[in-house]
Amino acid sequence: MQKGENNVAFIDGQNLYLGTTKLKESWEIDLVRFRIYLQKKYGVSRAYYYVGFSTEGMKQLYKKIQEAGFIIVFKFHPESLASNKKGNIDSDLIFDAMEMMYKEKDSFGKVVLVSGDGDYLRLVMFLIKESKFKKVLFPSQKNASSLYKKITRQYFANLNNPDTKGKIGREKGALGS
Repeated sequence: MQKGENNVAFIDGQNLYLGTTKLKESWEIDLVRFRIYLQKKYGVSRAYYYVGFSTEGMKQLYKKIQEAGFIIVFKFHPESLASNKKGNIDSDLIFDAMEMMYKEKDSFGKVVLVSGDGDYLRLVMFLIKESKFKKVLFPSQKNASSLYKKITRQYFANLNNPDTKGKIGREKGALGS
């Protein structure tokens, strides 16, 4: 990490999970290695991991995410509706990124976004214009929105390329990740 960087990662947890595990060539991310990768490669000092909503059955996963150094952000749903709703954290992530940039303008570095969802394109374009954008990391190039063709290669990377997978991946079912 370069001195003085204070970059922040915003991770669409569902998009990351589906983009790596629901492919023909599925793979799993080692959360600890991924957090270190974000810090070393992109100067990420804080990494926010957005998940749909909290459920009792997912406590072990949430614990692993936190232990790896991520800050979990849950999408609030009233209990009566939680089982009927999908996570859909897009607007929360966008708002939080904008609010953080506004409130921390003097110390805020750049944004690293982990998602292939085209709903974030407007945020990405704005942050590029404001010189506050580092990279969008696609969990899967195959599943990345075609809307991202509007940005130049310098602003995106693919987590599923062999070199990156070797740094952040793990064998399926391996313990400790």
